[in-house]
Amino acid sequence: MKNIPSVDLADFLSDDPKRKQKFIDEIGKAYEDIGFVALKGHFLSNALVDNLYEEIKQFFALPLETKSKYEIEGIGGQRGYVSFGKESAKGRKVGDLKEFWHFGQYVEDNPKLEEEYPDNVTVEELPNFNEVGKETYKMLEKTGKYVLRALALYLGLDEFYFDDYIKNGNSILRPIHYPPITSEPKDAVRAAAHGDINLITLLMGAHGKGLQVQRHDGEWLDAIAEPDELVINVGDMLSRHSNNKLKSTIHRVVNPPRELWGTSRYSIPFFMHPISEMPLDCLENCIDENNPKQYEDITAGEFLNQRLIELGLIKK
Repeated sequence: MKNIPSVDLADFLSDDPKRKQKFIDEIGKAYEDIGFVALKGHFLSNALVDNLYEEIKQFFALPLETKSKYEIEGIGGQRGYVSFGKESAKGRKVGDLKEFWHFGQYVEDNPKLEEEYPDNVTVEELPNFNEVGKETYKMLEKTGKYVLRALALYLGLDEFYFDDYIKNGNSILRPIHYPPITSEPKDAVRAAAHGDINLITLLMGAHGKGLQVQRHDGEWLDAIAEPDELVINVGDMLSRHSNNKLKSTIHRVVNPPRELWGTSRYSIPFFMHPISEMPLDCLENCIDENNPKQYEDITAGEFLNQRLIELGLIKK
């Protein structure tokens, strides 16, 4: 395998049962084999993508003192701005070479969750920034819902198994800026090798080299999507819930060759999380003699809190 498999959501959304099953089989096998796919047929328009990139480039170009006023203390970086080098991969002491922004859930009809989640942060300097971010969030969430419906069927569950767990879920849209590298980075890379915490991640901006995926034999593979594709991978929550039937694959963003150090890279992942109460207990139909239960029972909220501490975003 030289690149990640490509699938088309239009197959799943079609009225043709054979095309629908083809998508289920293709994405399920890909997630068992390597944990990543490139997906076309999603709900993001080209205009929306262009608008979002324009807005985030303007935001990250603002002076540091302006951006810093949107760095909110005490919420573990869950909303607003997180400055350069603050986050490190699990088990690493060196901060990644990136700064980023977080858009969070737009809660509907649930006062309890409105209280639980931090408020989204409004950028005063850019009047369209928050609206474009919200629209992107909604379209990626809609795409992710159908991917999870396909995976539910692949796992032998009801098609709509995940729907209530992801409605008003604690999902995060994270525009990332990897600034130009101005000096030898020593041990730091743009994003060190890591697995994602959540159910699935939908990634915009994997059109050039940089993102690499680790195959099960240890070899690193460039994950490059076509311009109209999203890269979608399994996160640790879904891997745990499926008792590792679906694989959460280690990946990284490597530094570019020296001749490209002077360039910025932008990447926009959408981390799809369920509500905190979702049980991540290993599914019964993913446990058998050959694959005994591998994890203790835990809720999504408990698991997320553990991992944010490991990442250095929440202090014990």
